[in-house]
Amino acid sequence: MGIFDKLKQTAMDTAVTAATSIGNKTETFTFKALPESLSELQALPEASLNTPFQTAALTVLALCAYAADRNIGLEMLNWLRGPRPLNGQEISFLNDRFRDGKTYLPFTYFSGSTPENNYTPNEPYTIHIESNHVSGEEQGYMKLFIPCGGADAPRPIKLRQRGSDGKWFLWEQYLLTGVRTPKAVDPWA
Repeated sequence: MGIFDKLKQTAMDTAVTAATSIGNKTETFTFKALPESLSELQALPEASLNTPFQTAALTVLALCAYAADRNIGLEMLNWLRGPRPLNGQEISFLNDRFRDGKTYLPFTYFSGSTPENNYTPNEPYTIHIESNHVSGEEQGYMKLFIPCGGADAPRPIKLRQRGSDGKWFLWEQYLLTGVRTPKAVDPWA
């Protein structure tokens, strides 16, 4: 093995070790307002997409935008997905999740959002993103978790790192699954 090959291998080993040894970590993101356009989303400091935590937080914001305006939300989500825009099946899935007035779903990930207050988050809007022992198991990907005010366990989101520039992009999200019914529409409340 030549010098260049040794250096290359050391760099790859370091990257793998960093990804797999992330461990239990929580990053908190606070937003004064929710972006209402792609340009507003891109103007946020987190839009550098330098960490998977940043991309995960912005995904929640994009889903909130989608709940309000599908076209704007779609623009944001496609930007967060990088070279892999949403396909027809994924868009259909999103539309299905928001059907029947369930536009509150992405708001369940903000601090203070509970079924009792109809998932009205505290302001400024705060999101906690967590990693654990399985987060970095797959090289080039990061599986993170976001606590949800309407569920007992944090929900997963998977991000992928682009090799050419190290930016993190949305790969898969499991954030729009069922939550406890908001009090205002719960017939048993």
